[in-house]
Amino acid sequence: VVELMRIAWRTVGSIVARVSADIDARVDRLEGLRRIGIDEISYKRGHRYLTIVVDHDTGRLVWAAPGKDKATLERFFDQLGPERAARVTHVSADMADWIAAVVTRRAPQALRCADAFHVVAWRPKPSTSNVDERGTRPPAGGAPTPPPARRPKQSGRQQRSNEPATRSGRTPTS
Repeated sequence: VVELMRIAWRTVGSIVARVSADIDARVDRLEGLRRIGIDEISYKRGHRYLTIVVDHDTGRLVWAAPGKDKATLERFFDQLGPERAARVTHVSADMADWIAAVVTRRAPQALRCADAFHVVAWRPKPSTSNVDERGTRPPAGGAPTPPPARRPKQSGRQQRSNEPATRSGRTPTS
């Protein structure tokens, strides 16, 4: 934006603040929250964080503030208020202790669950000690099967066979 519009970052910040204030004066972003996601995102160097809250029903960012601690999340619940906090039914987060403590205290009725990203990130990895180079386990009771012989590179125009397409000479898996 700075290069395209040839304006200073300070001007961009002022515009964003003014537009945000105009929207906040007309729309209550926290109204109707039922299912929310809470996470933190880093910005700049030096471990600077924003705590963010999204509405899972609309997919929109509804709140953000600098910080990554209980006090920051408490500010969100202060703005939400006890009546609206009581209507929150689900909270997804990365299960950080500081998030769990605040949600348990401020929205005890809400079902807490791990967000999809962390569910996948935390899945157990298979042991590679008993896996051959193709990523397959040996047959029960036997030694690992040797990898298939590599076919020599074909040069020039040769007739294609009806075999399935292969990658690196390996048979495709289903």
